[in-house]
Amino acid sequence: MDQEKIGKFIAFCRKEKNLTQEELASKLGITAKAVSKWECGKGLPDVSLYKDLCNILGITLNEFFIGEKIKEEKFKEQADNNLFNALENSSFNLKEKIKYYSDKWDKEHFLELIIAMIIIVGCIIYGFIKDNGVQYIFMIVGFTYGIWENNRKQAYIDSHAYKKIKDKK
Repeated sequence: MDQEKIGKFIAFCRKEKNLTQEELASKLGITAKAVSKWECGKGLPDVSLYKDLCNILGITLNEFFIGEKIKEEKFKEQADNNLFNALENSSFNLKEKIKYYSDKWDKEHFLELIIAMIIIVGCIIYGFIKDNGVQYIFMIVGFTYGIWENNRKQAYIDSHAYKKIKDKK
């Protein structure tokens, strides 16, 4: 989305409706400074304001996204382009969510994993030094622990990254 173009379009539509920045802001329950920021192209309205803003300005959401009025014959094509762009440029797509929650899990469980690995590796080394066969038991325990932790991490990612997808079904 072109912030400057959208900002100019908001200003144009506001003036077309004979509204001041203060009046538009009042109708939206925000500050005039926020409206000024949009119109200068230094930011966009919060998503929660899109519907009310479009209703007040007498424009469609598709027109808002491209920052200009859409002719009737081009509306369907532009609507499809806007939807595709929104999906492609979403601020937090699924791949990014998975990476975010994976990294978050790693940070939150780093110390726990380090301690467990030190204990397991220490026991394996001790088993080899004493040559008493215990090392194989700890190798199996370490392998099992790794699988268990990976499953816990995956369950955490699934419950957070896919949450909205599951909620919509």
